[in-house]
Amino acid sequence: MKKIIDEVSGEGLDKLMGERVTLFCCRYIYTGKLVGIDADCVLLEEAGIVYETGAFDKKHWADLQPLPNAWYVQKQSIESFGLLK
Repeated sequence: MKKIIDEVSGEGLDKLMGERVTLFCCRYIYTGKLVGIDADCVLLEEAGIVYETGAFDKKHWADLQPLPNAWYVQKQSIESFGLLK
């Protein structure tokens, strides 16, 4: 039997705190500065919903609609995340 027994702190969403992240969720793509994480959700400032990505190697989204305030996203809806644009 093979086992991996490494515990690494500061990975995943924690590692991206303070960065402008992109969250691919079950229905929408959200982007914003990651400023908070708790057991159920993450908090984005300067947040927006991406309706059209355009090419991923371009600096700006083809269609980004800003959200009016800080925005909470449920962690259970996040399929993948990272630094993109």
